[in-house]
Amino acid sequence: MNTKYIDLIDQTYYFPQEEFALDDQYLRFHNIPLNELVEKYGSPLKFTYLPKISENIARAKNWFSNAMQKYDYKGRYQYCYCTKSSHFQHVLYEALKNDIHIETSSAFDINIVENLKRDGKVKDDTYVLCNGFKREQYVENIGRLINEGHRNCIPIIDNYEEIELLSEVIQDDFQVGIRIASEEEPKFEFYTSRLGIGYKNIVPFYENQIKDNDKVELKMLHFFINTGIRDNSYYWNELLKCLKVYVRLRKICPSLDSLNIGGGFPIKNSLAFEYDYQYMIDEIINQINIACQEAEVPVPHIFTEFGSFTVGESGGSIYEILYQKQQNDREKWNMIDSSFITTLPDTWAINKRFILLPINRWQDEYERVLLGGLTCDSDDYYNSEQNMNAIYLPKYKRDKPLYIGFFNTGAYQETIGGFGGLQHCLIPQPKHILIDRDKEGALTYELFSPQQKAEDLLEILGYDMSTRNRSKKKKTTTAAKG
Repeated sequence: MNTKYIDLIDQTYYFPQEEFALDDQYLRFHNIPLNELVEKYGSPLKFTYLPKISENIARAKNWFSNAMQKYDYKGRYQYCYCTKSSHFQHVLYEALKNDIHIETSSAFDINIVENLKRDGKVKDDTYVLCNGFKREQYVENIGRLINEGHRNCIPIIDNYEEIELLSEVIQDDFQVGIRIASEEEPKFEFYTSRLGIGYKNIVPFYENQIKDNDKVELKMLHFFINTGIRDNSYYWNELLKCLKVYVRLRKICPSLDSLNIGGGFPIKNSLAFEYDYQYMIDEIINQINIACQEAEVPVPHIFTEFGSFTVGESGGSIYEILYQKQQNDREKWNMIDSSFITTLPDTWAINKRFILLPINRWQDEYERVLLGGLTCDSDDYYNSEQNMNAIYLPKYKRDKPLYIGFFNTGAYQETIGGFGGLQHCLIPQPKHILIDRDKEGALTYELFSPQQKAEDLLEILGYDMSTRNRSKKKKTTTAAKG
C-alpha cells in the first residue's frame, strides 16, 4: 500500500514543482533547505525570500510587454507596488530595484516615500499614486510631497471634496486621477463600492470641478474591483463599463492619457493552482485596444497596482507540532507552537488558505488531522485545504518532531496581525528571517526581528519594567548583606 506522505502528494499533484522540491525527506522552497533553517533558528519562525519579489515583478513586466507587442499597443506599461500589502523596508528596497512605482493608501505612506527618497530608492520621476479616503493629515502630506518638487505624485480622487482640499495645500498646479466606484459582485451585501465616484457621475464631476480649473489636470482613470482580475463575466463587464467612461472622458479631456487597471492577480494557494496570467493580460490589452480604436481615441498608458502578487509568494511561516489531542473518535488535533489568529490572521478572518506542507518526515505514514493554535479562542484553528477539504500530515510521534510550513504568506499577515505589538492571549510574535542571495547565488540569512519577550508586551501594556528591575536589584542587595 502507498501509505507514506510522499505517496499521497505524488498521487494527488504534479510534484516536484517550480518552487517546491524534496531532498530525501526534507522539503526545499526555492531551493532553501528548510530543515537547516529550523535547526539554526528554531520555531516558530517567519521568513521572507527577497528574490521572489523581483522575480514576480519581472514576470508581470514581461507578460505586459508580450501582450503590447502582440496587439501593437501604442501605450506604455507602468508597474506599481501597493505598499499596504507589506510596508517593510526590506520589501520596498527589493521591489524598487526593478524600476517600478508606488501606490499609497494613507498619510504615513507619504512619510515612507519621503524616507525612500532620502535613501535614493525613489527617484523624482517615480510615480506615487495616492489612493484612499483622504483625511487632513493625508492631504497635508500629499501637498508637502508635491510642493517639494515631486510632480509625479498623483492623488487619485475618491470623493467630491478632495479637489478643493488638495488645492488649498498644493502651491502650484497638479495632476489627479479619478477612481471609479465599480459595482460589486451580485453575492456582495452591498451593490456599489464605497471607494471612488460612480460611473455615471464621473464625467459631470470632471466638467464641474476639473475642466475649467487651471490648477488641476486630469491624467488618470483608476479602475479596480474587489475580487481582482478573474476570467469571468463580472470582471469583463466591469472593464467594458470602465472603458466606456475612459472613451467619453478622453474625447473631452486631452490630458487624460493613463488607465490604472488596479491589481488583484491571484497568487498560488494550492499545489493544484492554475491561472493563465499571459492569457488574461492579452485579453485586457486587446479589449482596451479595440474599444479605443472603435471610438477613435488614443490608447492609454497602462498602470497596475500589484500588492499580493508582488510580495505574497515571498513569505512563509514554520511551526512545530507540539502535541496531539484525540478529542473524539474522529478528530485529532495537532497543536502548533504559535497561533493562527496572531501570525496568519487571514486564515480565520476571511477563511483564506495557504499552501501547507510538512518540512520533514515525508517518508513516514500520514494521517488526517486538524490544526490548533495556542490561544484559548475557539477560532484559533486551521482545518482544511482548499482543494482537498482535509489536512493530511505525517503521523504524530512524540519522539520524532514534526515541522510544518505555510507558504506564500508574505502579504498583509504582519500588518493585520499587528507586527511588534500586542497579540491575542499574549502569544509572542515569532522571529522573522530575511533570506537573500549574494552575487554568486549563495543563500544569505539575516535575523530581522527576534521573537517577542514578556518585557516587550508588558511595556506596551503600561507595566513599569524599570520599577520591576529596581526591585530585583534591591532584593539581591538585601540577600547579599544577610
